[in-house]
Amino acid sequence: MYDGWMWGMHWGWWIFWILVIIILVSLLWRNQTPPPPGPPPNSRKESPLEILKRRYAAGEISTEEYEERKARLERDQ
Repeated sequence: MYDGWMWGMHWGWWIFWILVIIILVSLLWRNQTPPPPGPPPNSRKESPLEILKRRYAAGEISTEEYEERKARLERDQ
């Protein structure tokens, strides 16, 4: 004896659980907030001399330019 309503209930439960899972995943996904843009709030700012040293180490400026700017920064401090 086959009752059509029972087979329909079976598919109804499948749809119900799929919807529950989709809702839970979307709620969890929405609650994840991305970090704010920019540097972290507790990071300290680099000093001009540290920036100069970093640029020299990266090869962005020549030795002569590094020494000239370093002398100027030390003189102005």
